Amino acid sequence: MSTLTPSRSLLALTALSLLAGAASGLVAAIFRLALQHVDRFRDGLVVWAHTQMLGFLLVITACLAAAAVAAALVRRYAPHASGSGIPHVEAVLSGALPQAPYRLILVKFFGGLLAIGSGLALGREGPSVQMGATVSNLLGVTFRCNADDCRALLAAGAGAGLATAFNAPIAGAVFVLEELVSRFDTRITIVTLGASAGAIAVARLILGDALDFHVAELPYPAFGTVPVHLALGIVVGALGVAYNRAIIVTLGATDRLRRWPVELRAGFVGALVGLMAWFAPGLVGGGDVITQRTLDGADTATTLSAVFLLRFGLGALSYAVATPGGLFAPMLVLGSQSGVFYGILCRHWLPGITHPPAAFGVVGMAAFFTAVVRAPVTGIVLVIEMTGSFTLLLPMLAACCSAMLVPTLLGNAPIYDSLRERTLRTAEREK
Repeated sequence: MSTLTPSRSLLALTALSLLAGAASGLVAAIFRLALQHVDRFRDGLVVWAHTQMLGFLLVITACLAAAAVAAALVRRYAPHASGSGIPHVEAVLSGALPQAPYRLILVKFFGGLLAIGSGLALGREGPSVQMGATVSNLLGVTFRCNADDCRALLAAGAGAGLATAFNAPIAGAVFVLEELVSRFDTRITIVTLGASAGAIAVARLILGDALDFHVAELPYPAFGTVPVHLALGIVVGALGVAYNRAIIVTLGATDRLRRWPVELRAGFVGALVGLMAWFAPGLVGGGDVITQRTLDGADTATTLSAVFLLRFGLGALSYAVATPGGLFAPMLVLGSQSGVFYGILCRHWLPGITHPPAAFGVVGMAAFFTAVVRAPVTGIVLVIEMTGSFTLLLPMLAACCSAMLVPTLLGNAPIYDSLRERTLRTAEREK
């Protein structure tokens, strides 16, 4: 039993949170940097393959193999590394599941590189959150912290991973309180802030301090645009419900294919992604390039709607094949596209609206995140930190209000609640 007084214990835990955050930030930053190289390699491979006689088959085979190997790593070495990993972190924090073996870090790292690098529509934040949580928990165990302090470090490490994934330290901390623990706890708050600070300090040495998305400076919107943004939230809220249901339905469909090896299922989707990459390499992968292109206003309304439908289906299909990868980045793609499409329609049908479509795209990102995850403060802070669009706070509040109202009235569960229940059911079946 520790002989430290509560104050000294908290001081020691805070110091350890800085170390845990630095370690989590280091792992997540290296992962993000490696993903950038893998994405460039895939794009270069596609370009080179177009000059080869059998290049078409080469691209499809490479994507198939990468996805299949990622699924095999998860199945054989760390089943809890499947998917986002955030539902598993939540289950561990609640005590419903034990901490996974620490080899999960390696499986999540290399499996995530293979899965996202193959072109699956998955985000880097899921692996970053779960690796950060696991690294921090490992440090807590190493320093012989008690169970409560280990859980606090695990939560803080998860926030540090998210902070690093999107260069969004405040959003990482808010995510822990709003989504992972769903309450304000002074001890966890202090540890989480310390871990986010440590993570960003290290990550920025490796990645720099540039915004994830570059948006032209936007003026403060007029008060009269509030109804327009409330309506945007209603539209995006309905789309978020549809996306949640698409993910759950697709996961249910893969459950009915259990007689097929998971590697075969992942390889099949990888082959489809390879086919897409051959014809349109810019449409596969996590989607940051698509989001930036959307915010730049480079696509017509017709193109936006077509790419939205394609990414909507690809996102659900990619998540269902049990490889490491998150949901945030694909959601930001869909949110930006739905917002910009809505903005184009507003400028056409409501000439009095002078707000640029890109502004609606930024608001749409926060609203879509809110509709799917049901964590509006995290969504708003995350998007502001990623785009620097502080002037859009009022529209985001309005849109997120209605985006959260619609799925709540429809009785649609937040996506991570549904995925956590699914994780627990799977664990119960395997006992």
